[in-house]
Amino acid sequence: MANWHGKSRGTVLGLRIYVWIIKTFGLYASYFVLLFVAAYFIVFSFSSTKSTYYLFRRRLNYSAISAALNVYRSYFTFGRIQLDRVAISAGLKEKYTFEFDGIQNIKNLLKQKKGGILLTAHMGNFNLARHFFDNEHNPAVVNLVMTDFEHQQIKNYLESVTGKSTLKTIVLKDDLSHIFKMNEALKRNELLVFAADRYLKGSKTYIQEFMRKEVQFPQGPFKLAQRNNIPVLFVHIMREKNFHYHFYARPAQENANSGKELLKLYLQNLEEMLRKYPQQWYNYYDYWNDFKSKNNGR
Repeated sequence: MANWHGKSRGTVLGLRIYVWIIKTFGLYASYFVLLFVAAYFIVFSFSSTKSTYYLFRRRLNYSAISAALNVYRSYFTFGRIQLDRVAISAGLKEKYTFEFDGIQNIKNLLKQKKGGILLTAHMGNFNLARHFFDNEHNPAVVNLVMTDFEHQQIKNYLESVTGKSTLKTIVLKDDLSHIFKMNEALKRNELLVFAADRYLKGSKTYIQEFMRKEVQFPQGPFKLAQRNNIPVLFVHIMREKNFHYHFYARPAQENANSGKELLKLYLQNLEEMLRKYPQQWYNYYDYWNDFKSKNNGR
């Protein structure tokens, strides 16, 4: 996997413009503006465009024309879920419907009193998780485990618009203090959420085939679950037609005797979701080292 720097796409100015459009003209007008923004990124974010094209062309085996069209659809969808995040939190929640597919799996997990690990990825819109848990009156306490590379200005501005999330966060630190916080959360029967499809430079990784090519994945979440016998769910929140969001929570059905075996189960689930929602994969960089492979004649 190519080096990922942990930074989120976007600027405070862009977010301010979208919030102003939503408040002034409504949500549909903001979607209309997004049609042109997506086209802008096609041209002026060439490395991301190239990487996304290779996703559709080489990993999903789309035709050249279909791959090019789906790059645009991917940018548009990414922008749309960002707008949805702001709109839902800013008082337009009634425009959307929410389906919690797997609520019983979470309840069953909590009954074990071991805490739990929810493995997700950089796809869909997991930022909406609090709305699902709030709607279902679920007793689960959720901790998002994340890096601290996200632009602080964007984070602060979003909180000023949408309010602070009810989800808790545990930030990965160089001094490993996050390990203590994660263990304490599990002792309180809380849930830890990891986006396990990326790793940071310097972290320990597994190498595993995903979509017909080997990729590196972080060892941490998988080893933590397996060594401590912590129950695991694979979770995703995906946008569907007619302003509908679908929350998936699926248990790791088979017994995994190692972290790498658990990773294989995770990737089986991830590939299924990627093929079902191909425009909602948001790793906008050379994820499979396709460019390097091409340069080497492979």
